[in-house]
Amino acid sequence: MTEKEILSHVDHTLLGVAATWDEIREVVDDGIRFQTASVCIPPRFVQAAAAHAAGRVKICTVIGFPNGYNTTAAKVFETKDAVESGADEIDMVIPVGLVRDGAYAQVEAEIRAVKAACGGKLLKVIIETCLLTDDEKRRMCAVVAAAGADYIKTSTGFQAGGATFEDVALMREASPDTLKIKAAGGIASFADAERFLALGADRLGTSRLVKILKNEAQHGY
Repeated sequence: MTEKEILSHVDHTLLGVAATWDEIREVVDDGIRFQTASVCIPPRFVQAAAAHAAGRVKICTVIGFPNGYNTTAAKVFETKDAVESGADEIDMVIPVGLVRDGAYAQVEAEIRAVKAACGGKLLKVIIETCLLTDDEKRRMCAVVAAAGADYIKTSTGFQAGGATFEDVALMREASPDTLKIKAAGGIASFADAERFLALGADRLGTSRLVKILKNEAQHGY
């Protein structure tokens, strides 16, 4: 795959707690310049970013981030607010503790509620694979699909581990064709990105690929 083809699958991401508007605006500008699938930013900046982007790149934001233990009502409110502010895509974090309790029906109900609040916008569901067993990952593939979400996503990048090749392969095998996969957390090279896509991921959450290209341009590589 070409670098441009890979970037068309990238959610160019900045979710650091200390991110400033100038930094977010740069991420939006980079998303436009490099034609990424979206830019993934904190909810606080969605309205300004959407106005700045003016439709030139999709705006993605996060819900219940990064721990996922907010109430369902809080996540629904966050989602509605984000969509009203101009978000095109929503990445929500599941309540991992409920999965560990085996309360899959409650998790599915929450995803359904958030999906309804999306108003037709894309929903990606972060299951935090580094905290789950392989069996729990497989069960969550079925739950996320049944709840009507568009994507299942590996990680927030804020826990002990991010995306792994093994997890993406497992998730692709365990998911119906209708459910797409997003790998996120620790994707540091175009070679790794291409492998994740070959294993079945459709989206990649990372900031590093754009940074690589900008660094190369700066140094004339």
